[in-house]
Amino acid sequence: MPTHKLFLSYSHQDEELKNKLATHLAPLRRSGKVAVWQDRQILPGTEWDAAIKQELTEADIILLLVSADFIASEYIWKYEIAEAMERHERREATVVPIIVRPCEWHDMPFAKVQALPRNAKPVTTYANQDEAWLEVVQGIKRVVEG
Repeated sequence: MPTHKLFLSYSHQDEELKNKLATHLAPLRRSGKVAVWQDRQILPGTEWDAAIKQELTEADIILLLVSADFIASEYIWKYEIAEAMERHERREATVVPIIVRPCEWHDMPFAKVQALPRNAKPVTTYANQDEAWLEVVQGIKRVVEG
């Protein structure tokens, strides 16, 4: 099965949540189903804007880690969400919103796309966040295998 390229779009305020997601994606990575990219992989001396835009245009699946900080970020709003949704509309990539913290997101461009976890319940509102991440990873696995 070919490796799908995943792009993680997130606010640096949600770094811990992004790291948890990356940990829970390990089985998909280890089985060769996905390769995960996030901006912390940009090497020193690299033009970060160009690197992000290149990875975003090459991704098969774009994961949006949605929170108030994510929505408030000018860079994410102007570049990452815009490009992600354009690619989604052209069926060049699949956008998957992951609601990580409670926030108002229902009027955002990605609101029309089925979100994770189930019922778009924010990850941080689960009594056991591992259960939320399991739902997220199972949803991503269905996208990858579907």
